[in-house]
Amino acid sequence: MIYTASVMGLLRTILIILLIYFGLKILSRIFAPLLLRFVAKKAEQRFGDQFGGFQNQNNRQNDRRKEGETVIDKMPNKSKNSNDKVGEYIDYEEIE
Repeated sequence: MIYTASVMGLLRTILIILLIYFGLKILSRIFAPLLLRFVAKKAEQRFGDQFGGFQNQNNRQNDRRKEGETVIDKMPNKSKNSNDKVGEYIDYEEIE
């Protein structure tokens, strides 16, 4: 059986494609905020699970300290040397 292309078939195909496109567009406007809210809540739970232990440790340490007390957890390395062989500084002026 041989099928021939017709104008009505072409218009019907274009109409179906447009209906699917606009239908998905409307549905995405309805369900996208719900989906994003769900994803954000899940990410918040994961980050809370990962970093929850660190907050408990810091809270215990802060309870032992007096208010206003300064505590240095790590001393910086003093082996940083500047390189004097970089060159000299040249001040540039803009010429009009």
